[in-house]
Amino acid sequence: MPRSTATGTGNEPLLIAGVGTHTLEILEEQPEIDVVVVPIGGGSGAAGSCIVAKAVDPAIEVVGVQSDAAPAAYRSWRERRLVEATMETFAEGLATRSAFELPQRILWDSLDDFVLVSDDAIRSAQALMIETTRNLVEAAGAAPLAAALDLRERLSGRRVALIASGGNATRAQLLDVLAAS
Repeated sequence: MPRSTATGTGNEPLLIAGVGTHTLEILEEQPEIDVVVVPIGGGSGAAGSCIVAKAVDPAIEVVGVQSDAAPAAYRSWRERRLVEATMETFAEGLATRSAFELPQRILWDSLDDFVLVSDDAIRSAQALMIETTRNLVEAAGAAPLAAALDLRERLSGRRVALIASGGNATRAQLLDVLAAS
């Protein structure tokens, strides 16, 4: 269910530290990563990715991605202040009306870039990931692939990690996404 993130658990430092472990695990297995692309809803996961990536190697680029149909965190990052925005995306993990304050402060300092992708691009990426990897991924987890495909020229020749978090997809959502592909 879409959620507003103005208050709540997303401002918890321990949550940010916990979700940052996905980036730590990636960098332990693949220490030569150049770019990490991470989905952003309220921003906790991306903040954790930034903290870990920059601690391991400040040269690692961290790129956030959000649906253009729910751009609150993107707009907050760009404007360097918390803003509210529409929340029309089908990608529930990206559906936030406003960003969390603590993650945004971390993103303002550490996130290298932030891109928006369309819901159609997310659907296509979700179907592609399911069909090629045979792993269940929710729409928010497929957003990094949508961004990487959009940024393919810029990322060419670089070692890229995609944070494909989440398997929160209903049967109806999966059937819709796979039928459209």
